[in-house]
Amino acid sequence: MSEIKNKWAFVTGASRGIGQQIAIGLASKGVNLVLHSSAVANQEKTLALLNNFDINIRQVACDLSQPDAISQCIEQAEKVSGGIDIIYNNAAIMTQFIDLYNVPVEDYHISFQINVLAVIQICNYFSQHMKTRGYGRIINVTSGIKDTPNLDAYSITKAALDKYTRDLAVKLANTGVLANLLDPGWCRTDLGGPDAMNDVRSVLPGALVPAMLGKQGDEEPRGMLFAAQDYSGISW
Repeated sequence: MSEIKNKWAFVTGASRGIGQQIAIGLASKGVNLVLHSSAVANQEKTLALLNNFDINIRQVACDLSQPDAISQCIEQAEKVSGGIDIIYNNAAIMTQFIDLYNVPVEDYHISFQINVLAVIQICNYFSQHMKTRGYGRIINVTSGIKDTPNLDAYSITKAALDKYTRDLAVKLANTGVLANLLDPGWCRTDLGGPDAMNDVRSVLPGALVPAMLGKQGDEEPRGMLFAAQDYSGISW
């Protein structure tokens, strides 16, 4: 594991749930944060939870369904931080639970924009700057969802995200920038629902593993899937 203290991380969907826990975990390691949500006002609870950590925090906001707004947001994040070192693309939506044959095409459109295309836009922008500096950690939050055709608009976006992340990892080989996937597990959040088997706090410390990766001999841990629940109960 490598030291990440004083690095800067950009976390999407940081106002609640898994994104909020990731922000707390990073702060506990001394990582400075640029928090993203759809509105800055939504971040008040996260800020309160981060109050006791000796780190720098900046806030940005944008609607991930709007590419122009995303461009402005990520440019602002890069500027206010002086350079983003770690990305957690956590924000996602899950549309209605509905029979596969009846899913409105609009559900696919909005799901792909927020869960895939926004992530691609964010990764492609920051990875260029990371390559220049010779360091970066890109973590795209995926899902282990399967055999759930009534959530097809969500599940197929995660399959697409997995493929993009692995392609990006190959593109970034030997640049010092690692792209990997994080499966947080099924957690009790607004998206996961009350019946999920895992408390949202169980994503730590596992969610931090892909951010703390170092080169292992001649091998780069890239394009890999890390399951946060595999590390549940471990203390660092």
